[in-house]
Amino acid sequence: MVRFKSFDGMTVPSIFYKPLDAAPDHKVPALIWVHGGPGGQTRRGYSSFIQYLVNHGYAVLGINNRGSSGYGKTFFAADDQKHGHEPLQDCVEARKFLASLPYIDGSKIGIIGGSYGGYMVLAGLAFQPDAFDVGVDLFGVSNWLRTLKGIPPYWESFRKALYAEMGDPSKDEQMLRDISPLFHADKIRRPLLVFQGENDPRVIKPESDEIVAAVKKNGVPVEYVVFPEEGHGFAKKANNATTMSTTLQFLDKYLKKE
Repeated sequence: MVRFKSFDGMTVPSIFYKPLDAAPDHKVPALIWVHGGPGGQTRRGYSSFIQYLVNHGYAVLGINNRGSSGYGKTFFAADDQKHGHEPLQDCVEARKFLASLPYIDGSKIGIIGGSYGGYMVLAGLAFQPDAFDVGVDLFGVSNWLRTLKGIPPYWESFRKALYAEMGDPSKDEQMLRDISPLFHADKIRRPLLVFQGENDPRVIKPESDEIVAAVKKNGVPVEYVVFPEEGHGFAKKANNATTMSTTLQFLDKYLKKE
């Protein structure tokens, strides 16, 4: 467990994974890992994906930015209708924290996450275009207006909670447009890798299709992997293995720059 102070003095708790060979005379690249949610939490415990990246020489900081669960009601509510701003700024401060460590290469720090964490990846590249060197987005929201309007009736309790958290698309259209990376994709300049399940009911495939197409117009390196018959998260072992190996190849090429 590590903690650092964010831009406004708020303490941000995180889980830090350090490669065994990281040292001042062997600095390693790093990734900020953003959990799903909003309102999720990165906890201590085994993650095959994180361990795979650490085993291959990447430090990983599992950030519990403001809005994460497990740290009290005030911390949990601190991101309400502030997405794309204060919680993202926590990730920017996380980069500064990592760069301050003597065994981290401060010029090679990326951001990775799934679902809401994937949104944070896209938001980081669009709204803080100089903060992160690469982004890996796993089925992240790119257009909050579409996602919030598309919540089905059988998720009614979830819809109410998410509207309170993110905003109501019938009342807060401009605010939601302002925080949706799709409408600001022209600012994305760093390499991007996107994964998507073809049958994802929560973050539908057009969310990834459109952001990939928009970023390609910038002449930025973009890689896109779609898994048939997968939903929100990948259930098949072969697809998870492909996700990990493809991510490693992407990071080695654009972050490590081997």
